[in-house]
Amino acid sequence: MRWTLIVLAATLSLAACSNNSSARGYGAGARSSAPSGSSAPIATVAMVGTASVGDLGTVLVDGTGRTLYLFENDTSSSSTCTGSCATTWPALPTSGSPTAAGKATTSMLATTTRDDGTTQVTYNGHPLYLYSGDTAPGDANGESIGGIWFAVTTQGTPAEPSGGSKSGSGYGSGYGGG
Repeated sequence: MRWTLIVLAATLSLAACSNNSSARGYGAGARSSAPSGSSAPIATVAMVGTASVGDLGTVLVDGTGRTLYLFENDTSSSSTCTGSCATTWPALPTSGSPTAAGKATTSMLATTTRDDGTTQVTYNGHPLYLYSGDTAPGDANGESIGGIWFAVTTQGTPAEPSGGSKSGSGYGSGYGGG
């Protein structure tokens, strides 16, 4: 925990030196403020960390501790979750190179450009998403939805509950399309 706080403090310091950009949304690991009176959005640099989440074990989380997911319909580092899918499953955006904390592996982090021009964080080639049904750190309500949405392990693979399989919960039909 102490190491995570040190990394977060360092990330905040680095972000203060970055320029403002149009990326905005979930997953802020660090923020830099827009000039006073400016309508420019706050720039964010995503941080990908790890946390023990329920019976999933150690999975990837964003800078606020929210569980990160992969979408099995993404067959490359390009996101196929758009439109209403992206409302339910917001992309993890970044305005610069994402940073790793905890057991997350820096070399597995990268970015991809979405159809709308925003930059999304990827891990081991998978675009990363949050779930709108998760309201607090440690929530994993998106796990196994439709049999295609899964929390992400530190190896960049779908998480599986201990004693279970990734067969899908059957909840949330209609969330998988773009």
